[in-house]
Amino acid sequence: MKTAKAVLSAALSFPAVVFAAAPLPPPPAPPRPPGVALPAPPPPQPAGRAIGEAGPHGKAILGLSTTEHADFATGRAEFVNVETPEGGLGPIFNDVSCVACHFQGGVGGGSRVVVTRFGRVTNGVFDPLVELGGPLLQRQAIAPAFLETVPTAANVVARRMTTPVFGAGLIEAIPDATLTAQAALVKPDGVKGKAALVKDVVSGSMRVGRFGWKAQVSTLQAFSADAYLNEMGVTGRYFPVENAPNGNRALLAAADRVLDPEDALATDATKSDSDLAADFMKLLAPVPPLAGAASGTSGAAVFREVGCVVCHVPSFQTGPSPVAALANKTVGLYSDLLLHDMGKLGDGIAQPPATMTEMRTAPLWGLRLRDRYLHDGRASTLDMAILAHDGEAKVARDRYAKLTPAKRNALMAFLASL
Repeated sequence: MKTAKAVLSAALSFPAVVFAAAPLPPPPAPPRPPGVALPAPPPPQPAGRAIGEAGPHGKAILGLSTTEHADFATGRAEFVNVETPEGGLGPIFNDVSCVACHFQGGVGGGSRVVVTRFGRVTNGVFDPLVELGGPLLQRQAIAPAFLETVPTAANVVARRMTTPVFGAGLIEAIPDATLTAQAALVKPDGVKGKAALVKDVVSGSMRVGRFGWKAQVSTLQAFSADAYLNEMGVTGRYFPVENAPNGNRALLAAADRVLDPEDALATDATKSDSDLAADFMKLLAPVPPLAGAASGTSGAAVFREVGCVVCHVPSFQTGPSPVAALANKTVGLYSDLLLHDMGKLGDGIAQPPATMTEMRTAPLWGLRLRDRYLHDGRASTLDMAILAHDGEAKVARDRYAKLTPAKRNALMAFLASL
């Protein structure tokens, strides 16, 4: 935890100037290899704790016990806490806190903040270029000498926008069997969908992934630990190996002077910092839909008529949970949490079992809080986002394109109520 890490850092007597968290210029724009279409990033949006705390959401789910409310408050404090080099930040990282990226509408929301992923495709096979620091580019460093760049070997570069974690505990509480059963259903319009079976680093078991653009993570504890390492450069017991700048282990040895794992369990503690942040996400309430208006009701019918509900399944039920507020609840997320082949809308990055063209169905609850859409934020309107659908969504997209203006308006009103 932080007190122990600070003591270890001080004991190593590394020159303080190396660890100064001075503002750094943005890294050079990633190269655009021939044939790789990389949309311009969305306009920047001010990040920070103040914006999240001013939002109306980011509250605890109803029905928590006194102990669970305390866990939520402690987790929230960790979620907004600013990491420092002395406490383990870096040496390469994307930002200094969870809330620096998750703030739109309240602490835990999404934002326009994007991360960059890269790799190389040869004869149809994706190579994440791990030896060169891939597949995730960390855009900041504790000193300019450690800044990463997209390697010239990469011929695929993609951006992914920050997703909200509102209601994440309800999503986690949906049984794996429910999602595998959904994947097995025969669906219309050429839609298939598969459950992403991934290894949960916490339990060591194979679980159905449900978090991330590729459904690459199955549990919030793993999701949080992964973010601490890859977004803030803080190692922990599940991810104890530090990321080296562009894979350069010698450079890492010069940069990393805080004993790993940096997010270690303190004496007599049962939870690390990343565990506390996971508690916050688990107990975070979803964004409730607005009261249904006539236009919203008719728009819901259009949503079904177009076929959006095939992938954007309106709701699931949670199973048993040690947290009573999460047990046997209806989860109105508008997603099947499955991977679908999205054709040209895929981001070109493979994260097994997700292929280069497969993406998880994005949950639509809380959609009204967003102002950019799709995985890379390329769409500034919902109309643009729908028309960009491809692959398994082509039939529904084409059906939408043929709607009358009145039906389109009704559909937009419905989506604006979520």
